[in-house]
Amino acid sequence: MSEKPPTPRESSGDDALPDEIWEQFVRDNERDIRSSAPKEPSARARMVTDRLRKEQEAAESAARARGGRRRPAEPEGWRTGPAWQERNGRAGRRRRMWGVLGILVAAAVLLVALNPSRALSLLTGDDGSESTATAPLPAETATPTAAPPSFDPERPTLKEPFRGSPAMRYADGAAGIEAPDATALGGLSKERVATALAATRTFLIESNLSPTTLRGERPEAGLGLIDPLEQDVVDRFTTALAKPDKEHDPLTLFSRFDPRKVVPVGNVVKTRGMMTLAERPGGGATVHADYTFVYPLVKAAPGSTEVARTIVRRTLDVAVLNPKVNRATDGKLWIAAYDVQIGNTVCDAHDGYLHPEFADETPTGPRPSGSASDPYDRSRPLSANGQENCGLLSRT
Repeated sequence: MSEKPPTPRESSGDDALPDEIWEQFVRDNERDIRSSAPKEPSARARMVTDRLRKEQEAAESAARARGGRRRPAEPEGWRTGPAWQERNGRAGRRRRMWGVLGILVAAAVLLVALNPSRALSLLTGDDGSESTATAPLPAETATPTAAPPSFDPERPTLKEPFRGSPAMRYADGAAGIEAPDATALGGLSKERVATALAATRTFLIESNLSPTTLRGERPEAGLGLIDPLEQDVVDRFTTALAKPDKEHDPLTLFSRFDPRKVVPVGNVVKTRGMMTLAERPGGGATVHADYTFVYPLVKAAPGSTEVARTIVRRTLDVAVLNPKVNRATDGKLWIAAYDVQIGNTVCDAHDGYLHPEFADETPTGPRPSGSASDPYDRSRPLSANGQENCGLLSRT
């Protein structure tokens, strides 16, 4: 007879499965089925896939149009993608920029080392023309062929009293008075000529640059250099210094200012000129001096700030005599000739002082007339300038 197989619940023995194990088996099968079932991609994934497909198709179409082949697209590496390339490009540009900057710095250092003045002009934007315009002139060795060039018409100041004047390039004081080399000449020894040259230079300094002379005191040192045997010259200037008048004017040989009215600005007088040596007819030698002196002054009144300049050009001939032929005192000067041209002084003042005119003063006395002349023009002899001390001036 047949027998019906027993149901799990009816079975017994080791082959029967507990309910917990059976339920666990069912759950595991369901999970495996869900995980292995195909899934529909998300909307964003579909968009990305579609975009990449279109880009690849467009690239392949372009490659075919050019007749070439396009390599299959490869995924971007972490050091080959656009972000990395962009960053690497920026780094490269920075490296190139620092390299160029380094070259420029090195060139600048080299320029400063080789030519500091040029480097300064490049930094300040100055082309050096102003420095050239105010650089000291070389010593005058020949008569100029023309008047000095015009400067900007700038007003002088207490700090820059020679501003706007050719005198800016003149030498300071005694540095502008240079004697030529001595040589035996006209029967005179080299030593005697050298003594005469040195005495002439000292006389020019004492009569035109000495502070005591400039402030109106008696120029004892200058007078003491004149040969006492030249009695007429000694007497003439002794009278002129004691009782000056139109016929006895100490200004023809000495530069003097009235300290009650004006005082110098600073302690520098600008000097320009030269001294020459030549043989005299009949023996001996002549020292010829031709110098221009520029004096900056201000009124003696407290608080005065306006600067005026007086320009004095002098010529002086000193005869160096042969003691074997002429009577002369060793170490003294025989004044053979002298002349003077004064720019910017009050007309018809014969009190023995120079009187510079200031712009804020009301003119008194005769006014200058005639054609204007340049007091800085050293290209013509004094006698050919046609300028009186009261002539019109083109500049001061």
